[in-house]
Amino acid sequence: MKQFDVVIAGGAMAGMTLALAMNKLSPQPLSIAVVEPFQVDHSSHPGFDSRSIALSRGTVSILQQLGLWDDIKPVATAIEHIHVSDRTHAGMTEIDAGDYGIESLGYVVELADVGRLYHQKALQNDHIELFCPAAVANVHREINSVHLSLDSGEQLSAKLLVAADGALSTCCEQIGLALTEHDFEQVAVIANVSTEQAHQGRAYERFTESGPVALLPMSEGRMSLVWCLRPDSAERVMTLDDSAFLDELQSAFGWRLGRLERVGQRASYPLLLRYRQQNVSHRFAVVGNAAQTLHPIAGQGFNLGIRDVASLAEEIANAYQDPGCYQVLSRFKQRRADDREATISLTSSLVHLFSNDYLTLRIGRNLGLAAMDNLPPLKAPLLSRTLGLVAR
Repeated sequence: MKQFDVVIAGGAMAGMTLALAMNKLSPQPLSIAVVEPFQVDHSSHPGFDSRSIALSRGTVSILQQLGLWDDIKPVATAIEHIHVSDRTHAGMTEIDAGDYGIESLGYVVELADVGRLYHQKALQNDHIELFCPAAVANVHREINSVHLSLDSGEQLSAKLLVAADGALSTCCEQIGLALTEHDFEQVAVIANVSTEQAHQGRAYERFTESGPVALLPMSEGRMSLVWCLRPDSAERVMTLDDSAFLDELQSAFGWRLGRLERVGQRASYPLLLRYRQQNVSHRFAVVGNAAQTLHPIAGQGFNLGIRDVASLAEEIANAYQDPGCYQVLSRFKQRRADDREATISLTSSLVHLFSNDYLTLRIGRNLGLAAMDNLPPLKAPLLSRTLGLVAR
């Protein structure tokens, strides 16, 4: 049986960030195992697929502290301006980096790029061992350790097991942590889109009666599309040819970037809130999508997960000898409670407010957007979440 200080189940964004973070922060090197079912260079890796994510300013600050940002920045595209509007109605608000004396509001990265960078860094780290392809098949906990059987037949032992293995975490199921699930009755259609006008670092979120349409700036003049639709509508637009798809998207988004000219390969996935109230147990912690999977509205999910990761890495670094002891996990749980609850509540409330066409909500949200654009104090709470400047 191979012995480690920490075993991380899941080697996508949350898991690999944690693996690389712990020894950056810890005064003594920790032995770390990362168990991952998919090869990072495989086109079907679900954690490092063709999607893009928006990193908030707060997340970039965390990645800088962890010594990871310098490698990521060359493949990141800055968001300098965010435009929020309501389709067919007057309400809108804008956030511009220059108004706050900062160079960017955040950055957009392609998961596949970050996956390759993280994999290279892990292979170069003498204290990280990758078990890939492999998955945790069985978990057995004792007072001072946790024992794992992998589907590859290997046996591992550690002081702490961290579940970073996605929304339907098999490790959480093994431990018996309850999962709360809410179906938003929406489907996200994602693709990369080319536009007639250069994006110039602008990001857009446009609310329609069926859900938000987001376009995020990417490299090579492309934009990353997340189009939230009712399931029947999503099924229909996925069957359209490229020309008809772009026409329908143009109608929903408008003409702020001129004509939408090309669309790449499309994918879709159902939008659900999945949430585990309990993010720790004996010798066990949960981070990233395994702890909570959010609706993509306002781009909060990944940034919340990185705050999980950074907080856990800090608590482990302060523990010196036993990363899985009760005190470490208790402090981690307490640190994350308020941020998790507030972010999940905000995201779910925005979905309800901006994903329907009830007259009272339509009037309310347009008045709210207009007020935010004219009264800076009203914009401050949204801005702090957008920038990821959140206590953790």
